Amino acid sequence: MTSNTPIPRPTPSTLGDREVPLEGAHLQGKRVALLISGSIAAYRSPDIARVLRRQGADVVAFASDEALRYVTRDVLGWSTTNPVITELTPAAEHLSDDRPFAAYVLAPATYNTLNKFRQGIADTVLTSSLASALGRSLDPHLPEAKRPKILVAPCMHGSLHTPILDETLAALQSWGVRIIFPRDAYGKHNLPDPMAIAVETCRAISNSPLRHRKILVTGGPTPVPIDNVRRLTNKFTGRLGMAIAEELYRRGADTRLIHGQGTTTPPSWLPHKIVPTYDAYRQAIHTRLAATPHHAGIFSAAVADYAPETVHPGKLPSGDVLDMALKPTEKVIAQVRRNHPQLAMVTFKYQEQVSHDQLMDIARDRLTQGYEAVIANRGEDQGPNGEQVAYLVTKAGASAGLIGKSGIAGAIADYLETSL
Repeated sequence: MTSNTPIPRPTPSTLGDREVPLEGAHLQGKRVALLISGSIAAYRSPDIARVLRRQGADVVAFASDEALRYVTRDVLGWSTTNPVITELTPAAEHLSDDRPFAAYVLAPATYNTLNKFRQGIADTVLTSSLASALGRSLDPHLPEAKRPKILVAPCMHGSLHTPILDETLAALQSWGVRIIFPRDAYGKHNLPDPMAIAVETCRAISNSPLRHRKILVTGGPTPVPIDNVRRLTNKFTGRLGMAIAEELYRRGADTRLIHGQGTTTPPSWLPHKIVPTYDAYRQAIHTRLAATPHHAGIFSAAVADYAPETVHPGKLPSGDVLDMALKPTEKVIAQVRRNHPQLAMVTFKYQEQVSHDQLMDIARDRLTQGYEAVIANRGEDQGPNGEQVAYLVTKAGASAGLIGKSGIAGAIADYLETSL
C-alpha cells in the first residue's frame, strides 16, 4: 500500500476505549494487585494488566518511584482502569481491608525488592503491601479461600543472581510465595511473556477440583514417514489439543501435552513435548503413563490411521509414480485402555458424510469399548462464524452442541471436574 492510498476507516467495535475482550473467566470477580518495581521491564506492565483483565480480573497497579521512570502513571491508569497507588496514604490501600486482593503479582521483581521482602523490610508502598499480603496468606484464622496468593517474577541482570538471591527465593517459596520463572536470554533474567504471568495467576487462585490432578492431553497430527524426507499426514493442526491443555492448566491441573508436529507450536509456558512421528507419539504416551500414574487422558490427537508397509531408507527419486502399500496403524487408545484400566479417558471421533444420528450411534458404540467419554463431531457441522461444533457423549447422554475450541475445552474441563 502506497502513501497516497486512502486509509480505510477502522472496523467498528462494541468495546469502549479502555475495555478488553474477555478470553476467559478464570479471574472473574477477583481483584489482583500488580506490583511494579524499578526495572526497565516495567514498561511491559500495562500489557500484563490487560492480559489479566482478559481473564476477568480487576487490576490495581502499585508502582514504586523507580518504576515510574519507565512507565507512566497515566498509562497504568489507562491499562487498569483504576487509580494507581504510588505511596502509603491514610486510605491504607496497601492493607486492602475493605476490598481484599485475591493475588499480589510482583512483576517485574527486582533484586532489591525481593531481598527487602524476604527480610521483612516494609519501607515503601510495594514492600508494605507485600508484608501485609504475606501476613494474610499465612494467617491460620483466615479460610484458605480468603488467603491471598503472592507471585513474583524475578527480573534482573545475570550478575545479580547471587547466593543471596537463591536464599531469598528459597525462603519465599517456603512461605508459599510462587516464583514465576524468568525468560532466560542475553545473560539476564528477563520478564516472562505477559500471558505466562496471567496463566500462573489463574493457577494460583484456582479452586478447581482439578488442581494438582495429573492429566495427559494429546493433540496435533502424527505423521508417518515415506522415506527420510517425506511424510504422510493430515489436515489437523493441533489447536484443539492446545486449547484443552491450556484450559486444564489454567484451572490448576498438572497438565502435560503431547503434541504432534505440524503447523502449530504450543506456548512455552504450557508443559509439552513435541513428537515428530506416529511412532514417537505412541512411545511418548506409553512412556509417560508407565512412569507416572495419571488421573485422566484426553486423546484429541489426529492419529495416523495408515502407514507405509515399507519406509524407503533414503530419498525416493522425484517424478516417479509411487505404488505404495499402506497398512493400518495400531490403535493407541486401545493399547492405553488395556494397559491402564483405571485411567479416565476422553477420546475423539471425527466423521464426514454421516447424519447427526449416525454420529451419535458411532460415539455410543465407542463408549461400549470402555471409554468414559467421547467428543464427536462432523466436518459438516459449523457454528455461525465457521467454528468447529462438537458433542460430549457419555453414558448419561449427549451435550448440546459445543461451539468453538474454547467451548469444547471448557466442556471437557467441566466434565472432568464432576467425574474425577
